[in-house]
Amino acid sequence: MSPSGNTPLPRAGRALPRAGSALPWALVTPALGWTLLFFVLPFIAMGFSSLTAHEGGGFTASNYSQFFTNPSYWQAMVNSLQVTAIVTVISVLLAYPFAWILAEQVPERWQRLALMLAVLPFWTSYVVRSYSWLLVLAQNGVINRALTGSGLFAEPVQLANTRFATVTGFVHFFVMLLTLTIFANLKQLSPSYRKAAADLGAGPVRTFLHVVLPLTLPGIMVGAFLTFVLCIGDYITPQILGGNNELLMPQLVMMQIGRRGDFPLASALSIILMAVVTIAYLACARWLKIERA
Repeated sequence: MSPSGNTPLPRAGRALPRAGSALPWALVTPALGWTLLFFVLPFIAMGFSSLTAHEGGGFTASNYSQFFTNPSYWQAMVNSLQVTAIVTVISVLLAYPFAWILAEQVPERWQRLALMLAVLPFWTSYVVRSYSWLLVLAQNGVINRALTGSGLFAEPVQLANTRFATVTGFVHFFVMLLTLTIFANLKQLSPSYRKAAADLGAGPVRTFLHVVLPLTLPGIMVGAFLTFVLCIGDYITPQILGGNNELLMPQLVMMQIGRRGDFPLASALSIILMAVVTIAYLACARWLKIERA
């Protein structure tokens, strides 16, 4: 009985009913439904399509075997991996110093303005940025006019419709993305780590290599993985700046749909591309887990 003698107290160990136990499921149901409707079901349909023949018939694995037996298909994957690796490395090398300057050198009151100016390229259309680079790199563009006008080259240099143009367009976009992820990581780094390293006799270079860089590595890897995923699956930039002179996987997939209407083969190539992205994710996740241990 309670002290007032009216209501009995609950026994020790008796589980009280949880109010609103269905609330978490109600909150996540829209997200789960969206994922199921727009990702899981289309992926299952694409998987079934990849196992069918182009002209109809039963299930077959010929769409996957074509990728490994056709040299042009395999070369498209190699080209995509090469371009993605180059873009990721260059973007990291450019973004880290930029993020370091924003986080460490720019006064606190000016950092928001500096970040806003840094993300200005995101305010314009992705297609507009690609065509802008095409105009800059064209034979009559700003760069070629400067080179020929200064006397360094007698004739315009072929810059547009090359891998160089594709990499340039990608780097212009992804440097800003990496800068944001690395900047956030640097801002979360406590100054006490640097002070402790200085007390132990470490100079600025050793402090950066042995303290700052390892602690900010998760931010680098997150940005690098996002760059990898967005770059290897991008169709617009290689199409506009590459000029179809070098075939990449997204262009190969679109060719099967637009020119041949071969949806089963396009589905198989898309799944192979997703498998490569999954392998990259597992490699990054495992590596980050080791670094954090």
